[in-house]
Amino acid sequence: MLTGAGADDDGDTQARPRVGHIQFLNCLPLYWGLVHSGALLDIELTKDTPDRLNDALIVGDLDIGPISLVEYLRHADELVVLPDLAVGSDGPVLSVVLSTAAPLAEIRTVALGSTSRTSVLLARMLLEERHGLRPEYVTMPPDLPSMLREADAAVIIGDTALRATYDAERGGPDHPLRLIDLGAAWQEWTGLPMVFAVWAARRSFAERRPGVVKEVHGAFRSGLDLALRDVDEVAARAARFEVFDPGTLARYFTTLDFRLGARQQAGIIAFAGRAARRGDVPALRELRFADV
Repeated sequence: MLTGAGADDDGDTQARPRVGHIQFLNCLPLYWGLVHSGALLDIELTKDTPDRLNDALIVGDLDIGPISLVEYLRHADELVVLPDLAVGSDGPVLSVVLSTAAPLAEIRTVALGSTSRTSVLLARMLLEERHGLRPEYVTMPPDLPSMLREADAAVIIGDTALRATYDAERGGPDHPLRLIDLGAAWQEWTGLPMVFAVWAARRSFAERRPGVVKEVHGAFRSGLDLALRDVDEVAARAARFEVFDPGTLARYFTTLDFRLGARQQAGIIAFAGRAARRGDVPALRELRFADV
């Protein structure tokens, strides 16, 4: 329980912290942990897509929440990062993919899903800088059949991408689409993990209510540890409401990299440097962490 969530250090009663949660399967272990730790009683939780949560944290409608790496880099001066908490991969991620029916060298148009800014930029980096392509891009809702009717390839994330990966694996060599896992492609390119999102607090909130930030971080971290320890149970419960079987979900939850250690931070710095050289984000001066 967040013992200090309703009060400042001087004892004045305040509203519960406004916390964001990504409404994709990749963050289900975090939600499971919050439910089973009882921490949900002490926060005002907002579930939404990554792009909407990004905007809510930036404008101040949330106090703490996940934010895509690209948007963090664009607003780093306004935020502090929660330590040892991220969504990424050290190799394949399974749920961030480039899907295409055309050979890679023949891709001329790419449909970009509208819910992830980091994945979109990562795909552009890989296509343009690693493979020397200069495709045209169009942003669309993340519906794979519609995207591939409009373009040679499509960047999709989250549950849509996980389903595409699942279908491709089940289809085997006869599957009509080629899927490039962008987490694996980044690691092959750089040798580093890919961090797609971090958790951050607004700097002003962290300065005003440091105890609450510490407790929310502790609830997330301990809840995640609980969920990963009971991953088979989490997967079995989730599979009752999803198209995926428990084994697929357990594999997914344990493939994701929720850490933010030295290697993951090196991955952030490498991505930030490439993005800054392209003019997509300001140069990153430092990763400033919340004092937890």
